[in-house]
Amino acid sequence: MGARWGIFAVVAASVLWGTTGTAATLAPGVSPLAIGAVAMGIGGLLQAAVAARQIRANRAPLVARWRLVAIGALAVAAYPLAFYSAMHLAGVAVGTVVTIGSAPIAAALIEWGSDRRPLSRRWVAGALLGVAGAALLSVFGHGGEAGAPGSTWSSTAGILLGLVAGVTYALYSWAAHRLISAGNPARAAMGAMFGVGGVLLMPVLALTGASLLASASNAAVGLYMALMPMFVGYLLFGWGLSHLRASTATSISLLETVVAAALAVLIVGERLAAPAWVGAAMVVGSLFVLGDGAPKASAAKERDLAAATNDPST
Repeated sequence: MGARWGIFAVVAASVLWGTTGTAATLAPGVSPLAIGAVAMGIGGLLQAAVAARQIRANRAPLVARWRLVAIGALAVAAYPLAFYSAMHLAGVAVGTVVTIGSAPIAAALIEWGSDRRPLSRRWVAGALLGVAGAALLSVFGHGGEAGAPGSTWSSTAGILLGLVAGVTYALYSWAAHRLISAGNPARAAMGAMFGVGGVLLMPVLALTGASLLASASNAAVGLYMALMPMFVGYLLFGWGLSHLRASTATSISLLETVVAAALAVLIVGERLAAPAWVGAAMVVGSLFVLGDGAPKASAAKERDLAAATNDPST
């Protein structure tokens, strides 16, 4: 039951994340670096503030695993800068699907390299189905609105940055899962990691964020990005990670590609060819395979994780 609620939490977070690319287009005068810095920077500091009591209560075990916190924080800081730049250069749909489509592969390689944890055949089948769907979206989902990114250079650079974002996304998911599996409550682990990441992003925001205050609409976009996708979304994601492996969580989050593509068509004006819609259907289908085939921890370990996440200090 815990795994199914974890899946639901990651799905809800993915829907929120899927709105970020479209929201960013509503502030065209703001650079992608500023968007990324305000979204993850302020969102991360809010997470740390809400989890301050839990972080203090678990200070000793977090300090003992400072390397994991540092790795996760660096990945948290790098991810939004690469992600929003990828969408700016390659388009909302393509930038999102390359990022999220590459994350499960990166997560699987990280888990194999660090934990030597095998993946079930069903999980591999579900992940391959989702990645194949994301690939179709990437190939046939190029934006078609006026002024959309279209040059070979910008598309290639956007795809490369999307791959960087996918790796950093998988890396901080893995670090968070390791911290939670070690007995740290989800709020404490995510709050510490995202709080440090938020601090690292503050210089970027100071250098690039003046345009956020240039108009009420720009400020509203920045506020939405920080509060909803990055604050609420990552609270849900952190809870989900306490019940799922990082590779499973990152695979389920492929749903973000479908939401992003649909909003890019309906609101931004990007056009998707028929094969891209087939890819979207494949991504949705992969969620059912991954949900039923998600690797589960032992009963004792699941009880320990649930207790750590829901103890009175949280």
